[in-house]
Amino acid sequence: MSLFRKKSSCHTPLADAPCGARKVALVGNPNVGKSVLFNALTGAYVTVSNYPGTSVEVARGTAVVGGESFEIIDTPGMYSLLPITEEERVARKILLEDSPDMVIHVVDARNLERMLAMTMQLVEAGLPVILVVNIMDEAERLGIAIDIPLLAKRLGIPVIGAAVARKRGLSEIRESLSCFKRSAHTVPDYSRRLENDIAEITGLFRSRFTLSPKAVALLLLQRDQEMTDLVLEAEGEGFAAVEAKIREKIYARRESFHLDLSLERRKITEKLLDGVFRVPDKRKVTLSEKLSRWAVRPLTGVPLLFIVLYYGLYQFVGVFGAGTMVDFLEKKVFEGYFNPRITEIVKDAIPWPVLQELFVGEYGVITLGLRYAVGIIMPIVATFFLFFSVLEDSGYFPRLALLVDRLFKKIGLSGRAVIPMVLGFGCDTMATMVTRTLETVRERIIATLLLSLAIPCSAQLGVIMALLSKAPGALLIWFVCLLLIFLLVGLLAARIIPGETPLFYMELPPLRLPQLSNILTKTYSRMQWYFMEILPLFILASVLLWIGKITFFFEKMAGWTAPVMAAIGLPREAAVAFIFGFFRRDYGAAGLYDLQTKGLLNPRQLTVAAVTLTLFIPCIAQFLIIKRERGLKVALAIGFFVSFFAFGSGYLLNKLLATTGIL
Repeated sequence: MSLFRKKSSCHTPLADAPCGARKVALVGNPNVGKSVLFNALTGAYVTVSNYPGTSVEVARGTAVVGGESFEIIDTPGMYSLLPITEEERVARKILLEDSPDMVIHVVDARNLERMLAMTMQLVEAGLPVILVVNIMDEAERLGIAIDIPLLAKRLGIPVIGAAVARKRGLSEIRESLSCFKRSAHTVPDYSRRLENDIAEITGLFRSRFTLSPKAVALLLLQRDQEMTDLVLEAEGEGFAAVEAKIREKIYARRESFHLDLSLERRKITEKLLDGVFRVPDKRKVTLSEKLSRWAVRPLTGVPLLFIVLYYGLYQFVGVFGAGTMVDFLEKKVFEGYFNPRITEIVKDAIPWPVLQELFVGEYGVITLGLRYAVGIIMPIVATFFLFFSVLEDSGYFPRLALLVDRLFKKIGLSGRAVIPMVLGFGCDTMATMVTRTLETVRERIIATLLLSLAIPCSAQLGVIMALLSKAPGALLIWFVCLLLIFLLVGLLAARIIPGETPLFYMELPPLRLPQLSNILTKTYSRMQWYFMEILPLFILASVLLWIGKITFFFEKMAGWTAPVMAAIGLPREAAVAFIFGFFRRDYGAAGLYDLQTKGLLNPRQLTVAAVTLTLFIPCIAQFLIIKRERGLKVALAIGFFVSFFAFGSGYLLNKLLATTGIL
């Protein structure tokens, strides 16, 4: 599809956006508040899908302002109209191929000087730009003063000061949407030499482009291959003269054109901001800034990370979620009240014992599936997503990414991979989908492998922590084993899997106190997604387990796997927990929970079972997502490797514990 052809159809992939709705694209660097603005404008009317031909997700939503409908598009983060990453290429394609009626450029008020260069590019490209200077509250707290009206006058476009997370500026943004009219904006002038070069190139164009001729010429001079191919297609035979002129201009300079252009844009930005952007000579360093610096330095960042993990993951998710809440729901509500009564009702209503067991038997849809999903899994997942949302809303994750980047580089990943890794502790299926945001194919494969092998989901993690917390030594052994395996497999994968080492750059949002409304909204949406996915699978798993019982399949499976269970020091009954684990990892952990309550596992066996099950094959849902994201060959290779590695590790750990007498 040509980047220069306007779309005549009013078709949109968003069902709720009526034909004729004006399109609004949100653009800007990562972590400047685009998604917060998107959510504030669209509410619940949102669809998220892959951009055609890529693995990059794009969110689209509908907003109604002043009785008029708008289709809002949340583009991936971009730093320039010259794309480097796949996300930036997708963002530029949306700007050009979707032909938005308005482009809202969201920038961080604290870094206005650096981000205004992209605003200039959008303006000189002839796009209908609205500039939103976001995070004004943090800038003001730092003593930064920005003259918004003067900046708007100099740029010739609407400029709005906002703090979207605090609902500040939203009414002005909505008003700009409904009242926006294209006007002649200020196109920055470069040096005479560069302007002459641009004029000579644009004078050779015979086609009309979506971007202004000046922007196209600059991208050609920067050797943008995609733009070069598209101009070649548009100009045909006339492209030879254009290409010759570009070579002449670049050769005549004999130095980096990128550096020249960057320096010129910087001078223009400084001129635009003269009298607009004022920073105090001296100011007091706030506690937030101190914490931000401590969080990225290894000497202070690692202790801070352990504090966060101890109080957030162990105490809140493990002790409160997997302990207090599970004890109440699973033992008092389900075992003490719900299951006995529903069993009586089902037995009275259904006279056939075999059919009764489908609903209330050992593997019954209600007594097992619903009990596991609501009584055991739901409180653990809910507390984890609350914890995750607090960290996300506080701005801690980008700092954690910077902290671990050096370590992650050794296992073939960049600091950016910390987001799917942490999210994997909530749901590995969801985290596998998020790996598509990583820069290289190699990095995505390594991250997918490590998620499948050594990252337990929140429900599995919570149950295992509850099981092992009574024996601190067992919990420590489990943690050390997983950490060593994570690093070992990562180091080997980084050396075996071919590909480039990813670059890493990330915008740091302000470190702030999380907002309760944001936390609850994010937690609710994730819980809704998770529960809608988990409950049907639990019901399906219960039906399959019931079929396995009445056909004696599980007895046969237990017999077939008895030598394997014996090799890792576990009783024959433990095979059922691993069968459960194939349906869902958390289902398998809940199976261990039942075995432990029946007294069938001693501390050593429980530790070996917990390590082996954590490393065990990805659940069905995660396997299907791996197949969709990475392909069938990679999914099967990861599945076989993880299975053999899990039982091999269990065998070695059992021998070590038995020999040393630990536990």
